[in-house]
Amino acid sequence: MSQRYDEFGDTAVDPTTGLHRLGANGPSLATAIAVAGATKRRVALLHIDVDMFRSINTNMGTTIGDQALAAIAQRLRRAVPREGWIWRLGSDEFVVGIGYGPGELDGAGLAERLRDAFETPLSIPPYTLPVTLSIGIAVFPDHASNAAVLLSKAEEALRRVKQDGLNNVGLYSAQVDKAAPNDGLAQRFLDAIERNEFRLYYQPLVAAHDGGLTGFAALLRWQTDRGLLRPSQFLEPINRVGLAARLGAWVVEAAVAQLAQWRAQGLDYLTMSVHLAGPLLVQRDCLDRIGALMHRYDLPASAFEFEIPESVLATDAHRVHDTLIGLRAMGATLTVQDFGLGGLSFAALAQFPLDRLKVDRSFIRNVASDPRSAAIVRGIIAMGHQLGMKVIAKGVESEAELGFLRRNHCDFFQGYLFSPSQPADQLGDLVKRRFLLPSAFAATRPERTLLLLDDEENVLRSLVRLFRRDGYHILTANSVREAFDLLASNTAQVILSDQRMADMSGTEFLTRVRDLYPDTIRLVLSGYTDLATITDAINRGAIYRFLTKPWNDEELREHILDAFRAYERRSSGESGY
Repeated sequence: MSQRYDEFGDTAVDPTTGLHRLGANGPSLATAIAVAGATKRRVALLHIDVDMFRSINTNMGTTIGDQALAAIAQRLRRAVPREGWIWRLGSDEFVVGIGYGPGELDGAGLAERLRDAFETPLSIPPYTLPVTLSIGIAVFPDHASNAAVLLSKAEEALRRVKQDGLNNVGLYSAQVDKAAPNDGLAQRFLDAIERNEFRLYYQPLVAAHDGGLTGFAALLRWQTDRGLLRPSQFLEPINRVGLAARLGAWVVEAAVAQLAQWRAQGLDYLTMSVHLAGPLLVQRDCLDRIGALMHRYDLPASAFEFEIPESVLATDAHRVHDTLIGLRAMGATLTVQDFGLGGLSFAALAQFPLDRLKVDRSFIRNVASDPRSAAIVRGIIAMGHQLGMKVIAKGVESEAELGFLRRNHCDFFQGYLFSPSQPADQLGDLVKRRFLLPSAFAATRPERTLLLLDDEENVLRSLVRLFRRDGYHILTANSVREAFDLLASNTAQVILSDQRMADMSGTEFLTRVRDLYPDTIRLVLSGYTDLATITDAINRGAIYRFLTKPWNDEELREHILDAFRAYERRSSGESGY
């Protein structure tokens, strides 16, 4: 791939993405390096590969693929600082460069900024596409003295990091003798362990049925003079120097020690979820080391949930199967970490003794309003339950997301809605609480719930007064967004919507509701009649009836009652409405 540095002869700007091609009369990497050398600055070159992009072209067609590439390029461009450079290298690969001095944004920091830009999936109608990046980094003058060699080193870093799975960042290094104890980088990490620079932060795990606090997930951080670093910023070089297993063992022991401390305080209901690093998991003595920890701290293995990287199950199945069998026999809970990002097939998943799936944040974002995101999450939950597994949603940030996940039978939650990750000494009263957000986990709603949507407040008030006498639990919304949030958090059997609204028509809204909540009975109430639109919506099953304003009170009440009866007939197994 490095040969492509000078291969773009005629077209300076890529027509699909609008980015300059590397080496084609656009910003010059060679010039950037020359300037950096003259000013004693460094240049970080990031070789970026869009993970699993080929499947988009294969499954959705090249038109959608090109639109996705354009959207990816736009997000990259926005995330790259003004003084940086960005090129399209070819296919689904990009190159980003940045010059920097002491204390300024470096390659690792820029890589995190780029990955953060894709926390929200792409919206390429009619698709919602989660995107992750694999990034290799090389630095001038540390790794190369000219543009062509620097590009090849970044490419090599990318190749190596992709061997460890998707959605990773790697800094180029020459082949390291992992047994060499005096390597400078290795010694830096060893010193960090000895000086307690590595820390565990904790985030609550919450049960779906009642909001009960069941335990905490342990999250690794590194306190450096650059600030608090997340694992994606340092795990790859630790892996390269052969210390990932040692750091992974430290994480497990620190988590075990913290749980022992909490239980000694009488908090015996708490459990601990801890990441089991791939390099530790594949070691032959992994099971014995964990068993020894349980014995030393006098804790049952049933108090622990071990999170297994999906990529390890996909690539080292034969080496970890027996260890997982042993952990399960000890009583520990086994969870697939960030399911959906590591390339594990459903058939392979069924071969392991696993208890839980943890769904990554990228899948649950927008579930309350996007039919495709909702379908993906429903499918994962249903598949997990079919395999006898519980499902954990990671990164829950809103009550709408919580409501949707509860309605679709997700079992556990983790996310900022309940608490950010914090050090143990800052959790305070949180560890002593048995229930979080009680208002969001209120008792089951009344049997008949009616959602009213109209952007005119006086109309909503009139409808509420009318239907209150019938004993319905009434939800009101004066915008489509508010209606979607209410539907995500409540079980509404019947929906009555205005037709003409500022953000979306009633028939458009109810068409989306049909895709998200197909069991609902949907009616339009409007002072305007668009026969073609109405007929189409009815024919496609989007609406049950079209009603007109001004309405007759008794007739409207009867229509709504008929709608509830239709819902109940269908729920009992009777055909049709």
